[in-house]
Amino acid sequence: MNPPDTPALDEADLQALLDTVRRFAVERVRPNLDAWEAAGEIPRGLYQEAAQLGLLGLGYPEHLGGTPASWRVRNAFSQTLARHGTSGGLMASLFSLNIGLPPLLAHGTPELQAEVIPPVLRGERIAALGITEPGGGSDVSALRTTARREGDDYVIDGEKVFITSGVRADWVTLAVRTDTHHKGPGGVSMIVVPMDRPGISRTALQKMGWHCSDTAHLRFDGVRVPVRYRLGEEGAGFRMIMSNFNGERLAMSAMALGFAQACHDEALDWARQRQTFGAALVERQVIRHKLMDMRMRIESTQAWVDAVTARADAGEAGVPPQGRPKAEQPPWGAATHAQQGSVGANSDWVAHVCLLKNHATQTMQFCADAAVQILGGMGYMRGTASERIYREVKVMMIGGGAEEIMKELAARQSGL
Repeated sequence: MNPPDTPALDEADLQALLDTVRRFAVERVRPNLDAWEAAGEIPRGLYQEAAQLGLLGLGYPEHLGGTPASWRVRNAFSQTLARHGTSGGLMASLFSLNIGLPPLLAHGTPELQAEVIPPVLRGERIAALGITEPGGGSDVSALRTTARREGDDYVIDGEKVFITSGVRADWVTLAVRTDTHHKGPGGVSMIVVPMDRPGISRTALQKMGWHCSDTAHLRFDGVRVPVRYRLGEEGAGFRMIMSNFNGERLAMSAMALGFAQACHDEALDWARQRQTFGAALVERQVIRHKLMDMRMRIESTQAWVDAVTARADAGEAGVPPQGRPKAEQPPWGAATHAQQGSVGANSDWVAHVCLLKNHATQTMQFCADAAVQILGGMGYMRGTASERIYREVKVMMIGGGAEEIMKELAARQSGL
């Protein structure tokens, strides 16, 4: 069931979209992954290629250059690209806009939205999100980056770390402390920072996985940003951040499911072709059982992703922010990415998203491990999907909220 005013795609349209995604993955991504991983980034031209196919604008309002789409469509897209592209690094980098733009879409002025969002959806600019700080981790309320008001500007000082697309981002939606006397969440605000400002320095970080995704340590030394780039009111940033995570976690669950399927695909294909002691691997009971263990977890994750996604499309993910005229609010009923920045999200739905994120990434972990085992020595070689996904599992289990945080948040949302 789609929310009111959501332009529904029929099955033929959805399949056409997914066919486009598969072709993009097979023809443009897979043949180039090794080179992109060696380079430590994807080419900037790939953003425009994806934009021309309509992939970057999926889920954004038409008046900003996007295509409104339900969670069902967007998650099917993410799952398909993960399954056939087999690279979390590609998805993290190419689609960092989907964590950087939702707070702007939900809380920014129409003028700011019009300035920032359309060029990003056209693939001409790169958007990112800047939350995590050295020594801060999941404790967002303890962030130390400050933004003090000086006339019509904020002056920003501080550091951010592990920022996806941070090396090349043109815009970063930045969490800052505007009230230095308030040490908790109430002093946190969100500002969209143009990254060409004086006083910004970037250091590329080397990672276990996601090699084709540029990741940065950012430093801000007296960076001046006009007040008009602030999102919402001062001190309202913490709730924006927390609710933004809900959409990120649901999207990551769909991605993790796609990566698990990619591991199963490769392991099954290898088991059918690989001959040992005069017979194909798939004829060995132990191998068939491993494949069925993988499938069992994939099927359960698929059912849960579908259920939580349906609830999001039914409107359970949240309600529009208060205090803005209806005409200025994003099209909430269209289930666009603005919904990721909503507040007042249903507690039971949030609990399910947290648990689903854990379940989906554990499924990915199990399938990656099983696939590498089935491939044997080949599974340890660069160039196989299973080896790449095996290295990328941990960032999926940590990013967007570590397992331990997810369990505690789910418990609290459940009233425990």
